[in-house]
Amino acid sequence: MIKKSTNKFQAFGLLVISIFLMKSCSLGNSKKETIGEENLEHRSFSYSDISGIGVDSVYNRRDPSDVIKVGNMYYVWYSRMDSPITPGYWATIWYATSEDEGHTWKEQGMALGLGEEGAFDSHSVFTPNILAHNGKYYLYYTAVKPTPGNLNKKFENNSTNDFTAIGVSVADSPDGPFRRIRNNPVIAHSEVSSDFDSYRADDASMLVRDGKIWLYYKGRCIEHGKEGPRLTEMGVALANTPDGPFVKMGNLLDRGHEVLIWREGEGVACLASLSQSINYAEDGLQFSMRYDSLKAIPKAPGLYRPHLEHGNPNVGIPGWGIAMKGRKGLTYLLRYEMNIKK
Repeated sequence: MIKKSTNKFQAFGLLVISIFLMKSCSLGNSKKETIGEENLEHRSFSYSDISGIGVDSVYNRRDPSDVIKVGNMYYVWYSRMDSPITPGYWATIWYATSEDEGHTWKEQGMALGLGEEGAFDSHSVFTPNILAHNGKYYLYYTAVKPTPGNLNKKFENNSTNDFTAIGVSVADSPDGPFRRIRNNPVIAHSEVSSDFDSYRADDASMLVRDGKIWLYYKGRCIEHGKEGPRLTEMGVALANTPDGPFVKMGNLLDRGHEVLIWREGEGVACLASLSQSINYAEDGLQFSMRYDSLKAIPKAPGLYRPHLEHGNPNVGIPGWGIAMKGRKGLTYLLRYEMNIKK
């Protein structure tokens, strides 16, 4: 479902963006297409196992980043846990490289560990994403700190004090070392309880557009309580530089649990997993549905996105990426291909 919110939070965001871009935002001209059985070839996903970071009896790998290519090497970042079974929220960020378009990977090591005690990222860092910009590599990530008052310094994930936030680190090479730019988040949860991101700010996905850094992310409202996961929404924030400060534009899309966006033509496309749809916005803000009722969509997908690389303007229909798969408590990475034809 497309978000039509007119709250003052979003109204302020739209005013700010008009100042940022020095032009009016126009509604994307894409309209919802009628999809029937005869059009299944226009929207399909296929999957294949990968080596190196696939099924593992020791580690749990999940939440892959978008993929970029540097020289002849493809790079992906992901959450890694020291157990094949998901042990709650604890993770650190690791990375791997491939020379054959993501079929075979070699794990290279940890890209980012935990923050200092007491910091917003001191308990876990996970769900990374990458942006190459002006000769540097920016690694964005979701983070949590221990639940306040927890005697074991654990993250309970069931307290109204359990907030997630998005941080950023930077390196001169995709191989690191990555260093934290700031000791506070670039995107934090809203302190207004009715806002869509008052409980969670998570899952960054970036692009550069009109000279600005656009950071799309997902949010959950604290007022939704246990219903929050199925009511996750997608929002966006803008900044002049990769390390912020970012100005939130408000919530753009209902049922946008996992944020996957890419540049397409002059606009922005996104895959919304909860609504099983692909949406499009000419202005990057006002999305309309292009495909719905998608089947076998990738879970927590990252996409090979050439326009995240230094000086590569390549845009258009996406091809392949890395996604997450879970079965009987086991979670691992695999390769997928997206076949979306106009």
